[in-house]
Amino acid sequence: MSTLSLINLSKHFGRVRAVDQINLDVADGEFLCMLGPSGCGKTTALRMIAGFETPTSGDIRIDDSSIVRLGANRRPTAMVFQQYTLWPHMTVQENIGFGLKLRRLGAQEITRKVSEGLEMVGLAGYGERYPRQLSGGQQQRIALARALVLEPKILLLDEPFSSLDALLRVRLREELRRIQRKLHITAIFVTHDQEEALSLADRIALMNAGHIEQLAAPSELYANPATLFAADFIGAMNLLKADVDQGQLQMGRQRLPMPEDVAHGQAFTVAIRPEDLAVLPADTAAGDGWLGNVEQTMDMGHYRKVLVSLDGIDEPLKAYIPKVQPIADNESVKLYPQRYLVYEGGRKPVEMQRPLQ
Repeated sequence: MSTLSLINLSKHFGRVRAVDQINLDVADGEFLCMLGPSGCGKTTALRMIAGFETPTSGDIRIDDSSIVRLGANRRPTAMVFQQYTLWPHMTVQENIGFGLKLRRLGAQEITRKVSEGLEMVGLAGYGERYPRQLSGGQQQRIALARALVLEPKILLLDEPFSSLDALLRVRLREELRRIQRKLHITAIFVTHDQEEALSLADRIALMNAGHIEQLAAPSELYANPATLFAADFIGAMNLLKADVDQGQLQMGRQRLPMPEDVAHGQAFTVAIRPEDLAVLPADTAAGDGWLGNVEQTMDMGHYRKVLVSLDGIDEPLKAYIPKVQPIADNESVKLYPQRYLVYEGGRKPVEMQRPLQ
């Protein structure tokens, strides 16, 4: 239940700038995800907050007090790792109570807190078992309980569910979010899984090459990625290189209206979400749609994914259509972009809307 601030925080390993001058404020009770590809600096940043890495420069403040000079064991944080790191020779209750014992709490207080921790993660009655007698998901719940009983001001989680199967990951992240909200604890969650970040976070800090590329709520990050990296990393996206011809964007033989408030005569990139591409049979479609050919249709459960090849464009475009829509492989279709973003160099994108008439 505290605020966290990273101020011009950097970490260099020789000539490699793993984290490069990042600034970040996390509000009391907020669930923030640090998302990005491998090597982007997210885990290094988390380890600096925890005290396992020493910053090259910058400051880390909790409730406006610097913790940079405090050792990991003296910081008001607790960390849950990717690997469960449970002691195999200790029972579940001994594992959970170990940190409390180091803090010299009385035996009755430790017993009470361990019982509360087991209840919190849905494993009441498991105290006498050993880690080897638990499933992977149960072991990770115990690791979470061990962190929570310490009542940290900031809970740190480093890809805690990445070694679990997909169904269990979904179940445990829902459980984690429920516990975090109930306790109103400030949490920093590191992941490379965008679905995990989008479903968990109040805000996402998208990282790239040691810096924060974009900081936003999941819905904003998805709808309005501020850079091409964000557009390409978050969700599925069709990215098309475009030139300008007679005041219009030209992509192969396909054309789109040019935004009015950008300079003409430069190279652009058009970004279109698959769900923003309407797909209609060519023989029934009218208007100025893009004529293409269906390479492949894939049943994705409640919707279908369609790959459509277009003249002059190297990669087929991805589109999502209703499961009941009768589109078949090798069929001629027309594509109608309903919404697209236009990126000009390093500028933020301009949004364009084209409702299907």
